[in-house]
Amino acid sequence: MSINWFPGHMVKARREIEENIKLVDIVVMLLDARAPISCRNPELEKMVARKKVFLVLNKMDLADRNALRKHIASLRAEGFAVAAMDSISGKGKREVLQGISESYQSFADAMLQKGRRVRPARVMVVGVPNIGKSTFLNSLVGRKMAATGAKPGVTRGKQWLRVREDIEFMDTPGLMWPKVGSEEQGYKLALLDIVGDKAYSEYDVALYLVNWFIINQPAILADKFKLNDENMPAEQVMESIARHRGYLLKGGVPDMDKTCKLLLQDFRKGKLGPVSLD
Repeated sequence: MSINWFPGHMVKARREIEENIKLVDIVVMLLDARAPISCRNPELEKMVARKKVFLVLNKMDLADRNALRKHIASLRAEGFAVAAMDSISGKGKREVLQGISESYQSFADAMLQKGRRVRPARVMVVGVPNIGKSTFLNSLVGRKMAATGAKPGVTRGKQWLRVREDIEFMDTPGLMWPKVGSEEQGYKLALLDIVGDKAYSEYDVALYLVNWFIINQPAILADKFKLNDENMPAEQVMESIARHRGYLLKGGVPDMDKTCKLLLQDFRKGKLGPVSLD
């Protein structure tokens, strides 16, 4: 599945980031902890390459812990400062703020050497659509400051948020790159709700998800949906789930549309357990 999803507001988002990058000291780039490799935006990384970049693996509560540790170690080996966080509960918040302070220390030292007063760190938060930037900022601030929504691209405009006396954040719209060439990566981005639902077939993505569980964690689906045979082909598994939930059309035909929506929703809310797609 090749995804080509670059609506008009993406052009505006890219321009906004390019115009404002000069105003900040540090860039915090959010990645989904379930697939931190697949949701790295190569164009975005080029745009912020001259800045100090601090990676935050968001939604850590939904990720497999062992895989998360490996991803953090791998990214640190690349030279990135990295932390993980669950923006809903606030877990990891202290580590994120500490990491930003450490990244800013060289700027603060340079100001002191010049006899200048140390100003707050100016931090830009970036990432692909629906990665959880607004929820992340709200969690750090401790109250609802940034607009949030379930649809990719909901954040609009520029706003500075003071988290502490020494850190100011700039929120930005989510930015997708023009074309995802890898079929595997396309499925993962669709599962994570990073691309708009018009860019893919829900049936194909749900089928990919079921196949992933059959290969990697077959017992999860068998237990949740009371499957008699966890080794069934993915199509049969989806039909069994439809029957188990009573999602039937006239004549007892499984309602696959409703079943696909259920599977994608359950996965995105973490109801199928912690996973690592990468």
